Amino acid sequence: MPTTWWLRRKTYFLFMVRELTCVAVGGYAVLLLILAASAHDHHSFHSVFMWMKESRVSAALHAVALPIVVYHSVTWFHLTPKAMVVWRGEEKLNPRLIVGSNYVVWLVVSILVAWLVLG
Repeated sequence: MPTTWWLRRKTYFLFMVRELTCVAVGGYAVLLLILAASAHDHHSFHSVFMWMKESRVSAALHAVALPIVVYHSVTWFHLTPKAMVVWRGEEKLNPRLIVGSNYVVWLVVSILVAWLVLG
């Protein structure tokens, strides 16, 4: 199999992009965990938080991370019905209900986080 097999079809390419977003999402999660771990030391946490708030590098990092995380989330939301088949009696639950519930939970959590951060 050639190393460029994933460049042959658009679906293969999008699959590889989704898989590569895992690396970016994992790195971003590690960054946020480091920030959370520094929260016990108020001075350290404050300096890191202020850097994240005021730095152009941090703004660029977040501007790049946001579409990557959104793409990763959306593609996984649409894969959920294939990975998790839910039966209701003898019939399968409509995949749109599973995907829709993912979006509803995402919206609720986003509103809650925005309320906690901005409120």
